[in-house]
Amino acid sequence: MTDDPQARDQQFRLMREKAREIFTSALNTASIESAFERNVHCERRVLRIGEDLYDLDTYSRVFVVSIGKAAHTMVAALETRVGGSLEGIVASSVAPASQVRGFRYFCGGHPTPTAESIQAASAILKSLSLLDASSLVIFMISGGGSSIVEKPVDEDISLDDLAATYRALVHSGAPIAEINAIRKHISAVKGGRLAQGAYRAQQVSILVSDVPDNTPDALASGPTMPDSTSINDCERIAAKYNLVEQFPESVASLFRQRVLEETPKSDDPAFARARWWTVLSNKVALEEAAAAAVRAGFAVEIDNSCDDWPYDKAATYLLNRLRELRSKVSRVCLLSGGEVTVTVRNGGIGGRNQQFALACAEEIEGEDVTVLSAGTDGIDGNSPAAGAVVDGSTVTRASNLARQRGEPGDVVKQALTSFNAYPLFDALGDAVFTGPTGNNLRDLRILLAY
Repeated sequence: MTDDPQARDQQFRLMREKAREIFTSALNTASIESAFERNVHCERRVLRIGEDLYDLDTYSRVFVVSIGKAAHTMVAALETRVGGSLEGIVASSVAPASQVRGFRYFCGGHPTPTAESIQAASAILKSLSLLDASSLVIFMISGGGSSIVEKPVDEDISLDDLAATYRALVHSGAPIAEINAIRKHISAVKGGRLAQGAYRAQQVSILVSDVPDNTPDALASGPTMPDSTSINDCERIAAKYNLVEQFPESVASLFRQRVLEETPKSDDPAFARARWWTVLSNKVALEEAAAAAVRAGFAVEIDNSCDDWPYDKAATYLLNRLRELRSKVSRVCLLSGGEVTVTVRNGGIGGRNQQFALACAEEIEGEDVTVLSAGTDGIDGNSPAAGAVVDGSTVTRASNLARQRGEPGDVVKQALTSFNAYPLFDALGDAVFTGPTGNNLRDLRILLAY
Protein backbone atom coordinates (compact mmCIF):
# COMPACT_ATOMS: atom_id res chain seq x y z
CA MET A 1 0.00 0.00 0.00
CA THR A 2 1.17 3.54 -0.74
CA ASP A 3 2.88 5.75 1.86
CA ASP A 4 0.82 8.78 0.82
CA PRO A 5 -1.58 9.47 3.75
CA GLN A 6 -4.51 10.56 1.57
CA ALA A 7 -4.12 7.65 -0.81
CA ARG A 8 -3.80 5.29 2.15
CA ASP A 9 -6.99 6.62 3.73
CA GLN A 10 -8.77 6.20 0.41
CA GLN A 11 -7.56 2.60 0.15
CA PHE A 12 -8.79 1.87 3.68
CA ARG A 13 -12.21 3.28 2.75
CA LEU A 14 -12.35 1.19 -0.40
CA MET A 15 -11.52 -2.01 1.48
CA ARG A 16 -14.09 -1.31 4.20
CA GLU A 17 -16.64 -0.92 1.43
CA LYS A 18 -15.44 -4.12 -0.23
CA ALA A 19 -15.95 -6.04 3.02
CA ARG A 20 -19.48 -4.61 3.27
CA GLU A 21 -20.19 -5.67 -0.32
CA ILE A 22 -19.09 -9.24 0.37
CA PHE A 23 -21.32 -9.41 3.45
CA THR A 24 -24.30 -7.92 1.61
CA SER A 25 -23.86 -10.34 -1.28
CA ALA A 26 -23.88 -13.28 1.12
CA LEU A 27 -27.07 -11.98 2.78
CA ASN A 28 -28.83 -11.49 -0.53
CA THR A 29 -27.95 -14.85 -2.09
CA ALA A 30 -28.17 -17.08 1.02
CA SER A 31 -31.86 -16.24 1.24
CA ILE A 32 -34.84 -18.25 2.41
CA GLU A 33 -36.53 -17.84 -0.96
CA SER A 34 -33.55 -19.39 -2.75
CA ALA A 35 -33.37 -22.18 -0.14
CA PHE A 36 -37.05 -23.02 -0.65
CA GLU A 37 -36.52 -22.87 -4.41
CA ARG A 38 -33.95 -25.64 -4.02
CA ASN A 39 -35.62 -27.75 -1.35
CA VAL A 40 -39.40 -27.20 -1.26
CA HIS A 41 -41.74 -27.80 -4.23
CA CYS A 42 -45.46 -28.40 -4.62
CA GLU A 43 -47.13 -29.75 -7.75
CA ARG A 44 -50.69 -31.04 -7.98
CA ARG A 45 -50.97 -30.85 -4.20
CA VAL A 46 -47.96 -33.11 -3.70
CA LEU A 47 -45.47 -31.28 -1.47
CA ARG A 48 -41.80 -32.21 -1.68
CA ILE A 49 -39.59 -31.24 1.24
CA GLY A 50 -36.03 -32.43 0.77
CA GLU A 51 -36.44 -36.01 -0.42
CA ASP A 52 -39.87 -36.58 1.19
CA LEU A 53 -43.24 -36.40 -0.59
CA TYR A 54 -46.51 -35.45 1.12
CA ASP A 55 -49.83 -35.74 -0.74
CA LEU A 56 -51.67 -32.92 0.99
CA ASP A 57 -55.09 -34.20 -0.10
CA THR A 58 -54.60 -37.42 1.88
CA TYR A 59 -54.53 -35.59 5.21
CA SER A 60 -57.63 -34.50 7.10
CA ARG A 61 -55.76 -31.41 8.27
CA VAL A 62 -52.47 -29.70 7.42
CA PHE A 63 -51.25 -27.39 10.20
CA VAL A 64 -48.19 -25.13 10.02
CA VAL A 65 -46.16 -23.86 12.99
CA SER A 66 -43.49 -21.28 12.08
CA ILE A 67 -41.30 -19.87 14.84
CA GLY A 68 -38.14 -17.75 15.04
CA LYS A 69 -36.65 -14.67 13.43
CA ALA A 70 -37.29 -16.08 9.94
CA ALA A 71 -40.86 -17.17 10.72
CA HIS A 72 -42.57 -14.61 8.48
CA THR A 73 -40.23 -15.17 5.53
CA MET A 74 -40.63 -18.94 5.76
CA VAL A 75 -44.44 -18.78 5.83
CA ALA A 76 -44.42 -16.48 2.82
CA ALA A 77 -42.12 -18.86 0.92
CA LEU A 78 -44.28 -21.87 1.76
CA GLU A 79 -47.51 -20.06 0.89
CA THR A 80 -46.06 -19.09 -2.49
CA ARG A 81 -45.57 -22.76 -3.32
CA VAL A 82 -48.64 -24.36 -1.74
CA GLY A 83 -51.19 -21.59 -2.19
CA GLY A 84 -53.75 -20.13 0.18
CA SER A 85 -55.00 -23.40 1.69
CA LEU A 86 -52.73 -23.38 4.75
CA GLU A 87 -53.52 -22.66 8.38
CA GLY A 88 -51.37 -22.36 11.44
CA ILE A 89 -49.50 -20.17 13.90
CA VAL A 90 -46.60 -17.79 13.29
CA ALA A 91 -44.42 -16.51 16.13
CA SER A 92 -41.56 -14.10 15.52
CA SER A 93 -39.83 -11.25 17.32
CA VAL A 94 -41.05 -8.61 14.87
CA ALA A 95 -44.48 -7.79 13.47
CA PRO A 96 -45.19 -9.02 9.93
CA ALA A 97 -45.29 -6.61 7.01
CA SER A 98 -48.45 -8.46 5.96
CA GLN A 99 -50.34 -11.47 7.24
CA VAL A 100 -51.13 -14.72 5.43
CA ARG A 101 -54.77 -15.70 5.64
CA GLY A 102 -55.45 -18.65 7.90
CA PHE A 103 -52.62 -17.93 10.35
CA ARG A 104 -52.59 -16.53 13.87
CA TYR A 105 -49.67 -14.26 14.68
CA PHE A 106 -47.69 -13.72 17.86
CA CYS A 107 -44.82 -11.33 18.54
CA GLY A 108 -42.66 -12.96 21.20
CA GLY A 109 -39.64 -11.50 22.97
CA HIS A 110 -35.98 -11.68 22.04
CA PRO A 111 -33.47 -12.20 23.61
CA THR A 112 -35.71 -12.77 26.64
CA PRO A 113 -39.27 -14.16 26.67
CA THR A 114 -42.30 -11.97 27.16
CA ALA A 115 -45.92 -12.61 28.05
CA GLU A 116 -46.66 -13.05 24.35
CA SER A 117 -43.92 -15.69 24.11
CA ILE A 118 -45.87 -17.72 26.66
CA GLN A 119 -49.17 -17.01 24.89
CA ALA A 120 -47.66 -18.27 21.63
CA ALA A 121 -46.41 -21.47 23.27
CA SER A 122 -49.78 -22.14 24.89
CA ALA A 123 -51.63 -21.57 21.62
CA ILE A 124 -49.27 -23.90 19.73
CA LEU A 125 -49.54 -26.67 22.32
CA LYS A 126 -53.35 -26.42 22.35
CA SER A 127 -53.55 -26.58 18.54
CA LEU A 128 -51.18 -29.55 18.35
CA SER A 129 -53.22 -31.47 20.92
CA LEU A 130 -56.20 -31.35 18.50
CA LEU A 131 -54.33 -33.12 15.68
CA ASP A 132 -54.87 -36.82 15.04
CA ALA A 133 -53.16 -39.60 13.08
CA SER A 134 -54.59 -38.31 9.78
CA SER A 135 -53.07 -34.83 10.30
CA LEU A 136 -49.81 -33.39 8.96
CA VAL A 137 -47.97 -30.74 10.94
CA ILE A 138 -45.27 -28.73 9.17
CA PHE A 139 -42.88 -27.14 11.65
CA MET A 140 -40.70 -24.31 10.33
CA ILE A 141 -37.96 -23.49 12.81
CA SER A 142 -35.39 -20.67 12.75
CA GLY A 143 -33.03 -18.98 15.18
CA GLY A 144 -34.40 -16.91 18.04
CA GLY A 145 -37.22 -19.36 18.64
CA SER A 146 -35.94 -20.17 22.12
CA SER A 147 -37.24 -16.92 23.59
CA ILE A 148 -39.93 -16.12 21.01
CA VAL A 149 -41.94 -19.24 21.96
CA GLU A 150 -41.55 -20.33 25.56
CA LYS A 151 -43.45 -21.81 28.47
CA PRO A 152 -41.87 -22.94 31.74
CA VAL A 153 -42.11 -26.63 32.55
CA ASP A 154 -42.89 -25.73 36.17
CA GLU A 155 -45.82 -23.43 37.01
CA ASP A 156 -43.81 -21.92 39.90
CA ILE A 157 -41.46 -20.26 37.37
CA SER A 158 -42.89 -16.79 36.75
CA LEU A 159 -42.28 -14.72 33.63
CA ASP A 160 -39.89 -12.50 35.59
CA ASP A 161 -38.00 -15.57 36.79
CA LEU A 162 -37.87 -16.92 33.24
CA ALA A 163 -36.47 -13.64 31.92
CA ALA A 164 -33.88 -13.52 34.71
CA THR A 165 -32.81 -17.08 33.88
CA TYR A 166 -32.37 -16.20 30.22
CA ARG A 167 -30.29 -13.15 31.11
CA ALA A 168 -28.04 -15.23 33.35
CA LEU A 169 -27.52 -17.77 30.56
CA VAL A 170 -26.86 -15.21 27.81
CA HIS A 171 -24.37 -13.26 29.95
CA SER A 172 -22.57 -16.36 31.23
CA GLY A 173 -20.21 -16.64 28.25
CA ALA A 174 -21.43 -20.18 27.55
CA PRO A 175 -21.76 -21.25 23.90
CA ILE A 176 -25.27 -21.50 22.48
CA ALA A 177 -25.40 -25.30 22.61
CA GLU A 178 -24.75 -25.27 26.38
CA ILE A 179 -27.22 -22.43 26.93
CA ASN A 180 -29.89 -24.32 25.04
CA ALA A 181 -29.25 -27.55 26.95
CA ILE A 182 -30.50 -25.82 30.09
CA ARG A 183 -33.30 -23.99 28.29
CA LYS A 184 -34.62 -27.33 27.00
CA HIS A 185 -34.90 -28.86 30.44
CA ILE A 186 -36.85 -26.00 32.01
CA SER A 187 -39.28 -25.62 29.09
CA ALA A 188 -42.60 -27.21 28.15
CA VAL A 189 -41.94 -26.70 24.41
CA LYS A 190 -38.21 -27.25 23.88
CA GLY A 191 -36.06 -30.35 23.58
CA GLY A 192 -38.63 -32.28 21.54
CA ARG A 193 -41.64 -31.36 23.65
CA LEU A 194 -43.51 -29.69 20.77
CA ALA A 195 -43.15 -32.96 18.89
CA GLN A 196 -44.58 -34.75 21.92
CA GLY A 197 -47.50 -32.35 21.81
CA ALA A 198 -48.20 -33.48 18.23
CA TYR A 199 -47.35 -37.14 18.82
CA ARG A 200 -50.38 -38.47 16.92
CA ALA A 201 -49.70 -36.52 13.70
CA GLN A 202 -47.28 -36.96 10.82
CA GLN A 203 -44.52 -34.37 11.38
CA VAL A 204 -41.93 -32.69 9.20
CA SER A 205 -39.60 -29.85 10.24
CA ILE A 206 -38.02 -27.34 7.86
CA LEU A 207 -34.96 -25.83 9.53
CA VAL A 208 -33.17 -22.54 8.86
CA SER A 209 -30.24 -23.05 11.16
CA ASP A 210 -28.23 -20.62 13.28
CA VAL A 211 -26.40 -23.37 15.19
CA PRO A 212 -23.40 -25.60 14.35
CA ASP A 213 -24.21 -28.13 11.63
CA ASN A 214 -23.42 -31.06 13.95
CA THR A 215 -25.95 -29.97 16.61
CA PRO A 216 -29.24 -29.35 14.75
CA ASP A 217 -31.25 -30.00 17.92
CA ALA A 218 -29.76 -26.82 19.38
CA LEU A 219 -31.73 -24.71 16.85
CA ALA A 220 -34.39 -22.80 18.82
CA SER A 221 -33.57 -25.34 21.55
CA GLY A 222 -34.81 -28.23 19.40
CA PRO A 223 -38.58 -28.11 19.96
CA THR A 224 -39.33 -30.84 17.38
CA MET A 225 -36.22 -33.05 17.60
CA PRO A 226 -34.94 -35.75 19.97
CA ASP A 227 -32.76 -34.07 22.55
CA SER A 228 -29.09 -35.06 22.58
CA THR A 229 -28.51 -33.36 25.95
CA SER A 230 -29.35 -34.71 29.38
CA ILE A 231 -30.02 -33.64 32.94
CA ASN A 232 -26.41 -34.54 33.74
CA ASP A 233 -25.27 -32.11 31.05
CA CYS A 234 -27.40 -29.36 32.59
CA GLU A 235 -25.94 -29.91 36.03
CA ARG A 236 -22.39 -29.92 34.63
CA ILE A 237 -22.98 -26.70 32.64
CA ALA A 238 -24.60 -24.96 35.60
CA ALA A 239 -21.61 -25.83 37.79
CA LYS A 240 -19.10 -24.80 35.10
CA TYR A 241 -20.51 -21.25 34.88
CA ASN A 242 -21.68 -20.94 38.50
CA LEU A 243 -25.23 -20.49 37.25
CA VAL A 244 -27.32 -21.90 40.10
CA GLU A 245 -26.33 -18.96 42.31
CA GLN A 246 -27.40 -16.57 39.53
CA PHE A 247 -30.76 -18.22 38.79
CA PRO A 248 -33.95 -17.09 40.58
CA GLU A 249 -35.01 -19.44 43.38
CA SER A 250 -37.80 -21.10 41.37
CA VAL A 251 -35.25 -22.32 38.82
CA ALA A 252 -32.30 -22.80 41.18
CA SER A 253 -34.41 -25.12 43.35
CA LEU A 254 -34.91 -27.50 40.39
CA PHE A 255 -31.12 -27.93 40.29
CA ARG A 256 -30.56 -28.06 44.05
CA GLN A 257 -33.32 -30.64 44.58
CA ARG A 258 -32.31 -32.50 41.40
CA VAL A 259 -35.89 -32.62 40.09
CA LEU A 260 -35.36 -31.55 36.48
CA GLU A 261 -37.44 -33.68 34.10
CA GLU A 262 -35.62 -35.47 31.28
CA THR A 263 -36.41 -34.43 27.70
CA PRO A 264 -37.61 -36.95 25.04
CA LYS A 265 -34.90 -38.95 23.28
CA SER A 266 -34.80 -40.67 19.89
CA ASP A 267 -36.78 -43.71 21.07
CA ASP A 268 -39.78 -41.58 22.10
CA PRO A 269 -42.97 -42.51 20.14
CA ALA A 270 -43.41 -38.84 19.21
CA PHE A 271 -40.60 -39.19 16.65
CA ALA A 272 -41.85 -42.36 14.95
CA ARG A 273 -43.48 -40.32 12.15
CA ALA A 274 -41.19 -37.29 12.21
CA ARG A 275 -38.66 -35.98 9.69
CA TRP A 276 -36.29 -32.99 9.68
CA TRP A 277 -34.67 -31.07 6.80
CA THR A 278 -32.09 -28.28 7.14
CA VAL A 279 -32.61 -26.10 4.05
CA LEU A 280 -30.33 -23.20 5.00
CA SER A 281 -27.38 -22.80 7.36
CA ASN A 282 -24.22 -20.83 8.05
CA LYS A 283 -22.40 -23.09 5.56
CA VAL A 284 -24.49 -21.68 2.69
CA ALA A 285 -23.81 -18.08 3.80
CA LEU A 286 -20.08 -18.82 3.89
CA GLU A 287 -20.17 -20.32 0.40
CA GLU A 288 -21.94 -17.25 -0.95
CA ALA A 289 -19.47 -14.90 0.78
CA ALA A 290 -16.60 -16.92 -0.69
CA ALA A 291 -18.04 -16.59 -4.19
CA ALA A 292 -18.38 -12.81 -3.75
CA ALA A 293 -14.78 -12.54 -2.48
CA VAL A 294 -13.46 -14.52 -5.46
CA ARG A 295 -15.33 -12.18 -7.82
CA ALA A 296 -13.62 -9.28 -6.04
CA GLY A 297 -10.19 -10.76 -6.80
CA PHE A 298 -9.33 -12.39 -3.47
CA ALA A 299 -7.92 -15.82 -2.79
CA VAL A 300 -10.33 -17.33 -0.26
CA GLU A 301 -9.88 -19.56 2.76
CA ILE A 302 -12.61 -20.66 5.21
CA ASP A 303 -11.71 -21.42 8.83
CA ASN A 304 -14.49 -22.15 11.33
CA SER A 305 -12.27 -23.66 14.01
CA CYS A 306 -12.84 -20.75 16.41
CA ASP A 307 -16.61 -21.29 16.60
CA ASP A 308 -17.79 -20.62 20.17
CA TRP A 309 -14.36 -19.35 21.25
CA PRO A 310 -14.02 -16.24 23.45
CA TYR A 311 -14.01 -13.20 21.18
CA ASP A 312 -10.46 -12.06 22.03
CA LYS A 313 -8.96 -15.52 21.52
CA ALA A 314 -10.81 -15.84 18.20
CA ALA A 315 -9.56 -12.42 17.07
CA THR A 316 -5.92 -13.29 17.71
CA TYR A 317 -6.24 -16.71 16.07
CA LEU A 318 -7.92 -15.47 12.90
CA LEU A 319 -5.59 -12.50 12.46
CA ASN A 320 -2.53 -14.75 12.79
CA ARG A 321 -4.08 -17.14 10.28
CA LEU A 322 -4.71 -14.21 7.91
CA ARG A 323 -1.11 -13.02 8.17
CA GLU A 324 0.10 -16.54 7.45
CA LEU A 325 -2.04 -16.67 4.31
CA ARG A 326 -0.98 -13.15 3.31
CA SER A 327 2.66 -14.24 3.29
CA LYS A 328 1.80 -16.55 0.37
CA VAL A 329 -0.87 -14.59 -1.56
CA SER A 330 -1.06 -10.89 -2.39
CA ARG A 331 -4.83 -10.48 -1.81
CA VAL A 332 -6.46 -12.90 0.58
CA CYS A 333 -9.89 -13.20 2.21
CA LEU A 334 -10.27 -15.34 5.31
CA LEU A 335 -13.89 -16.23 6.14
CA SER A 336 -15.09 -17.59 9.45
CA GLY A 337 -18.63 -18.61 10.41
CA GLY A 338 -20.42 -19.34 13.64
CA GLU A 339 -20.31 -17.28 16.81
CA VAL A 340 -17.82 -16.05 19.35
CA THR A 341 -18.65 -15.70 23.02
CA VAL A 342 -18.56 -12.65 25.26
CA THR A 343 -18.94 -12.71 29.03
CA VAL A 344 -20.65 -9.38 29.74
CA ARG A 345 -20.25 -7.59 33.04
CA ASN A 346 -22.04 -4.26 33.45
CA GLY A 347 -22.11 -3.79 29.69
CA GLY A 348 -23.06 -0.80 27.58
CA ILE A 349 -24.48 -0.97 24.05
CA GLY A 350 -22.99 -3.49 21.66
CA GLY A 351 -22.80 -7.18 20.83
CA ARG A 352 -20.38 -10.02 20.19
CA ASN A 353 -19.65 -8.97 16.60
CA GLN A 354 -18.75 -5.40 17.53
CA GLN A 355 -16.71 -6.63 20.49
CA PHE A 356 -14.79 -8.99 18.19
CA ALA A 357 -14.25 -6.26 15.59
CA LEU A 358 -12.94 -3.81 18.18
CA ALA A 359 -10.53 -6.42 19.54
CA CYS A 360 -9.25 -6.89 15.99
CA ALA A 361 -8.84 -3.13 15.57
CA GLU A 362 -6.37 -3.04 18.47
CA GLU A 363 -4.31 -5.85 16.91
CA ILE A 364 -4.19 -4.53 13.32
CA GLU A 365 -3.35 -0.89 13.99
CA GLY A 366 -1.33 0.36 10.99
CA GLU A 367 -1.69 -2.89 9.02
CA ASP A 368 -3.25 -3.29 5.56
CA VAL A 369 -6.02 -5.43 7.00
CA THR A 370 -9.81 -5.00 7.09
CA VAL A 371 -12.18 -7.01 9.29
CA LEU A 372 -15.98 -7.13 9.21
CA SER A 373 -18.02 -9.12 11.70
CA ALA A 374 -21.82 -9.13 11.61
CA GLY A 375 -24.91 -11.19 12.33
CA THR A 376 -26.95 -12.46 9.41
CA ASP A 377 -30.15 -11.67 11.33
CA GLY A 378 -29.24 -7.97 11.25
CA ILE A 379 -29.04 -7.69 15.04
CA ASP A 380 -25.95 -7.64 17.25
CA GLY A 381 -26.60 -7.82 20.96
CA ASN A 382 -28.60 -4.91 22.35
CA SER A 383 -27.57 -2.50 19.56
CA PRO A 384 -29.40 -1.48 16.37
CA ALA A 385 -26.43 -2.62 14.28
CA ALA A 386 -25.69 -6.03 12.75
CA GLY A 387 -21.98 -5.63 13.49
CA ALA A 388 -19.04 -3.46 12.49
CA VAL A 389 -16.08 -3.10 10.14
CA VAL A 390 -12.54 -2.11 11.22
CA ASP A 391 -9.12 -1.72 9.63
CA GLY A 392 -5.59 -0.53 10.29
CA SER A 393 -6.83 3.07 10.62
CA THR A 394 -9.62 2.48 13.14
CA VAL A 395 -7.63 3.11 16.33
CA THR A 396 -6.11 6.31 14.92
CA ARG A 397 -9.46 7.59 13.67
CA ALA A 398 -11.09 6.80 17.03
CA SER A 399 -8.32 8.63 18.90
CA ASN A 400 -8.62 11.68 16.63
CA LEU A 401 -12.38 11.75 17.13
CA ALA A 402 -11.95 11.53 20.90
CA ARG A 403 -9.50 14.48 20.90
CA GLN A 404 -11.94 16.54 18.86
CA ARG A 405 -14.63 15.82 21.44
CA GLY A 406 -12.33 16.42 24.38
CA GLU A 407 -12.64 12.84 25.59
CA PRO A 408 -9.62 11.65 27.61
CA GLY A 409 -7.95 8.25 27.56
CA ASP A 410 -7.81 5.31 25.19
CA VAL A 411 -11.34 5.27 23.80
CA VAL A 412 -10.93 1.90 22.07
CA LYS A 413 -9.78 0.17 25.23
CA GLN A 414 -12.51 1.92 27.23
CA ALA A 415 -15.16 0.72 24.80
CA LEU A 416 -13.79 -2.83 24.96
CA THR A 417 -13.63 -3.07 28.74
CA SER A 418 -17.11 -1.52 29.18
CA PHE A 419 -18.65 -3.65 26.40
CA ASN A 420 -19.80 -0.39 24.83
CA ALA A 421 -18.56 -0.73 21.25
CA TYR A 422 -21.63 0.50 19.38
CA PRO A 423 -21.45 4.24 20.25
CA LEU A 424 -17.84 4.33 19.01
CA PHE A 425 -18.60 2.51 15.76
CA ASP A 426 -21.68 4.63 15.18
CA ALA A 427 -19.63 7.83 15.61
CA LEU A 428 -16.96 6.55 13.20
CA GLY A 429 -19.52 5.51 10.59
CA ASP A 430 -18.24 1.93 10.82
CA ALA A 431 -21.31 0.20 12.26
CA VAL A 432 -22.98 -2.22 9.83
CA PHE A 433 -26.73 -1.65 9.54
CA THR A 434 -29.11 -3.98 7.73
CA GLY A 435 -32.23 -3.93 9.88
CA PRO A 436 -33.91 -7.27 10.69
CA THR A 437 -33.20 -9.50 7.68
CA GLY A 438 -35.95 -12.09 8.14
CA ASN A 439 -33.18 -14.67 8.20
CA ASN A 440 -30.78 -16.05 10.80
CA LEU A 441 -27.69 -18.05 9.78
CA ARG A 442 -25.30 -17.19 12.63
CA ASP A 443 -22.47 -14.68 12.16
CA LEU A 444 -19.99 -14.01 9.38
CA ARG A 445 -16.46 -12.75 9.92
CA ILE A 446 -14.70 -11.40 6.82
CA LEU A 447 -10.97 -10.67 7.08
CA LEU A 448 -9.16 -9.07 4.15
CA ALA A 449 -5.41 -8.57 3.69
CA TYR A 450 -4.01 -6.77 0.65
